[in-house]
Amino acid sequence: MAINVEHITKFYGTQKAVDDISFSLQTGEICGFLGPNGAGKSTLMKIITACITDYTGELDICGINMRQQALKAKKRIGYLPEHNPLYPDMYIREYLEHIARLYHIKKPLQRVNQMIERIGLTPEVHKKIGQLSKGYRQRVGLAQALIHEPEILILDEPMTGLDPNQLEEIRSLIRETGKNKTILLSTHIMQEVEALCDRVIIIKEGKIVTDKPIHALQSLSKQQMNIYIRFAPSTDSTWLAQSTLFKTTNRLSDNYWQVSSNNNNDPRVALFQEAASRNCPIIELKMEEYNLEGVFKEYTL
Repeated sequence: MAINVEHITKFYGTQKAVDDISFSLQTGEICGFLGPNGAGKSTLMKIITACITDYTGELDICGINMRQQALKAKKRIGYLPEHNPLYPDMYIREYLEHIARLYHIKKPLQRVNQMIERIGLTPEVHKKIGQLSKGYRQRVGLAQALIHEPEILILDEPMTGLDPNQLEEIRSLIRETGKNKTILLSTHIMQEVEALCDRVIIIKEGKIVTDKPIHALQSLSKQQMNIYIRFAPSTDSTWLAQSTLFKTTNRLSDNYWQVSSNNNNDPRVALFQEAASRNCPIIELKMEEYNLEGVFKEYTL
C-alpha cells in the first residue's frame, strides 16, 4: 500500500477541516482529489506530507508509520504545493542543486542535469526563476518534487494559471511520471481529471462524499442530460415540479426551469405534450450533456 489514511481528523480551533477521512492508494495509481474551495483538500495533503502534524488518526506511507518514522516516510514523498516553493533570485540549476543537496543525493550535479533534461528545462536553464513563465515555474516545482525519485507524488493544483499549451506539457509530464509512482492530484480542472486519473475522491466539508474509479463517474455522467426550459410569460409552470418525467427539477426564475433526466429516456416529446395539454407553451428549450463537472456539482452542492 503506497498511502494508507485511517480516520484522519484535523481541527483549526473549533473548525473541523478534515472529518474522519480514510482511504488507501496502491502503487501506480493516479488519484484525482476533488472538492470545493475550503473542503479540506490542501489540509489533508499537508498532513500526508507531514507539513501538519497535529491531527488524530493514523497515516502510513509505503508501510511506514508517519508518527513513528516521519523522516523515513517523508523521503518517499515528492510534494508540489499550491504555492510553488521557489526562490525567484536563484538560477534554475542553482536551485535544483540546493534541493539535491538537502536530500543528500549522491552526485547532485549529475542528478540535476538529468532532471533538467527530463522535465524540459534546457531552453530556460540560463534564467533566474523569477524570469520564468508560469509554465516553466511549474516545471521547476515538479523537478524539485521528483529530484530524489520519490515513490509518491502529491500535487496540489499544479495546473493553476497555465495556458492550453502549458497544460498539455504539464499533463504529459504527470502522465509519464505516473507510470511508476503513486500520484495524488488536486485540481478544479475536470478535463485534467478525465485525462490523467484512474480514480477520483471527492470531499465536501472535510468528508469523503464519493470514491470511485474514473470510468464509473464517466459512466454516471453519460446516464443523464440537463434540459433548460422557458415557458411563455404569464403562464403557470409550477406543475413541472411534480412531473414524473424528470429525475430533478429546479426553478431558476418564474417560468425558467432546469431539469435532469436519464439519457436512455428522452422526455422531450412527453414534455411538449404535457405542456400543450396544460396550455403552457414552451418558448425555449436547451439541451446540456451531463459531464464530469455535473457529477462534481451533484456531490458538492
